[in-house]
Amino acid sequence: MSSSFEIRVPRAGDRAGWERLARGYKAFYETELADADYELAWQRLLAGEVVHGLVLEQGGQLIGLTHYLFHASTWSPAVCYLQDLFVAEQARGKGAAQALITAVAARAQAHGATRTYWLTHRDNQRARALYERVAQHRGFLRYDCLL
Repeated sequence: MSSSFEIRVPRAGDRAGWERLARGYKAFYETELADADYELAWQRLLAGEVVHGLVLEQGGQLIGLTHYLFHASTWSPAVCYLQDLFVAEQARGKGAAQALITAVAARAQAHGATRTYWLTHRDNQRARALYERVAQHRGFLRYDCLL
């Protein structure tokens, strides 16, 4: 990935770019949502209280997003669930997804989480190739990144 990108928290003016990516993510998994669901998600992200988000911007355009949240765990102080990760087709294979994962992991560690985990579809081979490099597969279709 070029050094000319920025990973940051979404801002109010990012709505159109974020929604384009969010709809791309849902389309990838063949999931349809009502417009109201996108609005609710956007408002949660802007509030940043329970659901958190990051966007990856390059050349003034959003090319990636991630949504994550922290929660308690029976066996550790806190964990971070990376719920959504999506990179625009033209930016794939250039380090964007890994940069977003790394950024979430850094925020999780700062929050006191002991790991970041996420799920993916077993047939998403391209994503799984990345996940095998940056996290540990534990037999479930869940990935843990020990912090």
